[in-house]
Amino acid sequence: MQSNGDFWTTADSPGQQFGYDTFRNLGAPQSSAPGLVGALPDSYVLGRDDEVVIAIRGRTRQSYTLRVGRDGLLPMPDIPPFPAAGRSLRDLRADIEARVARELGGSEAYVSLGQTRQIAIFVAGEVVRPGLVPLPAIASLLDALGAAGGIRRTGSLRAVRVEGPGGARVVDLYAAIAGTPGSPDLSLREGERVVVPPLGGVVALAGDVTRPAIYELPAGAGAAPLHSLLALAGGALRPVGNRFLSIGTDAGGRRALAELAPGSPVRRGDAVTVSPGVDAVSGGLRLAGHVVAPVMRGVGARGGAGLRALLADPRVIRPDPYVRMGVVWRQDERTRVRRFIGFDLGRVMNGAAELPLREGDEVILLSQTDVLWLASPAVQRALKGDVGQGAANAPVPGAMPGTMPGTAPGMPGGGSPATAVSTVPATAAVGTTPMPVALGPDCPALTALAIAARSSPLRFAHARSAGFPDIGTPGCPQLFVDYPALLPFLLDQSVLLAGEVRLPGLYPVLDDTGLDSVLAAAGGAAETADLSSVEFAREPLENAGAIPLSRTLLDLRSRNFAAVRLSPRDAVRVPLGFGDRDTGPVSLVGEFLRPGTYDIRRGERLSELLARAGGLTQQAYPYGAVFTRESVRQRQQEGFQRTARELETSLIQVAAGQAVAGSRQGSLDLGGAINAGQALASTLRDARAAGRMVVEANPVVLASRPELDVLLEPGDLIVMPKRPNEVTVVGAVLNPGSLQFATGWKASQYVRGAGGEQRFADISRAFIVLPNGQSVPAGLGSWQAGGPPVPPGSLVVVPQDPSPYETWGFIRDLTSVLGQISISSAALAVISRQGR
Repeated sequence: MQSNGDFWTTADSPGQQFGYDTFRNLGAPQSSAPGLVGALPDSYVLGRDDEVVIAIRGRTRQSYTLRVGRDGLLPMPDIPPFPAAGRSLRDLRADIEARVARELGGSEAYVSLGQTRQIAIFVAGEVVRPGLVPLPAIASLLDALGAAGGIRRTGSLRAVRVEGPGGARVVDLYAAIAGTPGSPDLSLREGERVVVPPLGGVVALAGDVTRPAIYELPAGAGAAPLHSLLALAGGALRPVGNRFLSIGTDAGGRRALAELAPGSPVRRGDAVTVSPGVDAVSGGLRLAGHVVAPVMRGVGARGGAGLRALLADPRVIRPDPYVRMGVVWRQDERTRVRRFIGFDLGRVMNGAAELPLREGDEVILLSQTDVLWLASPAVQRALKGDVGQGAANAPVPGAMPGTMPGTAPGMPGGGSPATAVSTVPATAAVGTTPMPVALGPDCPALTALAIAARSSPLRFAHARSAGFPDIGTPGCPQLFVDYPALLPFLLDQSVLLAGEVRLPGLYPVLDDTGLDSVLAAAGGAAETADLSSVEFAREPLENAGAIPLSRTLLDLRSRNFAAVRLSPRDAVRVPLGFGDRDTGPVSLVGEFLRPGTYDIRRGERLSELLARAGGLTQQAYPYGAVFTRESVRQRQQEGFQRTARELETSLIQVAAGQAVAGSRQGSLDLGGAINAGQALASTLRDARAAGRMVVEANPVVLASRPELDVLLEPGDLIVMPKRPNEVTVVGAVLNPGSLQFATGWKASQYVRGAGGEQRFADISRAFIVLPNGQSVPAGLGSWQAGGPPVPPGSLVVVPQDPSPYETWGFIRDLTSVLGQISISSAALAVISRQGR
């Protein structure tokens, strides 16, 4: 049977045969085999060409290096030769010492062995280089096999035969390299040969053993007890609780599985896998969430571990935890159904609360960021059942198939948390495939929440009524990716804290939690809060088919917040206290003695602000003051957009042949008219409204006529220009530009100064934009006598003749729109000049 066959791959085979790497670096090159020099065992048997070193000390002092001759004798001067061949070193040493002491009185002999002789050993069978190998006489069987290149993987390690004049013996090399019982005779003698037979029966040991490998059965054996093979593999990794699964073949050649006991026989060709008796973790629990690193801990021998012991060192918790609630994800020991259990993390860390832990618990800590995400736009949309289209079939990031994210494989209750059933209804309906919500990455927790919210519209009523602004797109925290069922549970356990608090939101709490603790998590009440009328709402659940809502106004000016005890689903709204200061600043730019940004009180007027700014400079031009307001700007901008849409609608009617008949010209260039109209609509759409209001900004006039004194609003801008000395003429004139102001000049004179009107100018619709923002007719008609005098800083606008478009009714009113654009342009120009 080959070790790399299909059989072994199906049994989780280790893939390596045991013992064959022993010979990798054992042998020396065959060309050189130097003798061994040094002390040798006394049992060494001398032979021809062995070198003996004799040192005589005493009455005479001599040293001899002698070699055993072909006749087996060891010649020595002055003493008869000693018989050496075939004798042990011990016997020869005793003989020499006795004769020297007898014949050379007063002297002692010291005998040692110098260079040993070379012997030739024939190695045959399943070796890399079979043949005759030269070895020192002291070499062992392992030396001979190493010199032959080692045993092939097709050769046996347990039935090596050594044959010679003294008979034959079988050597089990496992006793030498694996430590099995027995003392094999590894010595070699001259004239012996080594034969390595083919590989015998083998079995494979895999799994939780010290040395997974393929092992050979004893020589001639077709089976062996499992415990003996486990001893070869160094034993199982666990002392108890092991499961031994055997994969073999039955009489029909089919693969057969069998459970074995340690004393069961393992037959040739079997593969045994050692694994835990029960593939489950016992006595473990996990700390996850807002911790430095998720860790596995043990419950303890007597199951007495609790949260205090688990969190005894606060350094395992990352900074800024949410201390009002942590969660234990616990499974029922019989049904294996999971549910969430909340606890007060702050009280546990202070030693005021405790919760015993069980096997398989997961302790989940929350962060402030996780809790603030409950008030995010994504959660608010999910509460309305708003789930994005196009479900993504990607699994939860970091989760193994069939394994709970964040749980070690094999832990009790391992599985997707989305499929776990908790105390939150509808959680079981959530699958393991997440669906993306309207924004952000895939977040299965939002899908679970949307399903729960649609199935029970009143369930999260307290959270839906929050009215949080839809600002920003925060991503889904990793905690809710790992535990999707946690989001509905936290919302069920949360209280709504809204109004004048530093961090409004939904805060999970336990029953009978003080308002002081929740306010501390929210950063406390704002300085603008009115604590005399705090609104407290509660939905008492009476299981009577109705959920009444009770509201109470609380006077908390004593700041005894701890007296207000909260329960999940409560709502606390801290109102804004009435203040005289308004909600935004007003800016003064230009010719004021003290320009800048000023905060205002409610009902403050322009004259009061001008007095706070020290009044106007001598160069100020109140008649040309620019007063802009955001609400006015928005209305003007909407007017531009509306006019552009109306113009485009009329162009579509003309293109469709539905224009009103009655053009002045019999042959109207319809294409050119449409192109010009489209350009005009584009100009209207791109025009920037300034939001200018016509106000009186002269402090003297305001003092005499209080009815003209405008009330200020946050965001107002007042720009006071210097007195100008020019009048600007634009539109259909030959030389548009600015002319020096001349006292008493009318619009007709300024138009003549600009070269006069063009051929297609419509002087009857010309108008003047006065410095205060008003628009009046220019009076350029023949019967209008040139119009009124023009003040400095004015803008004279001469439009073109709109006769190609006057068949469209609203085009005749376009002059007012052009006037608004001109007013906005003039105001923006003044603001730009004064802001430099």
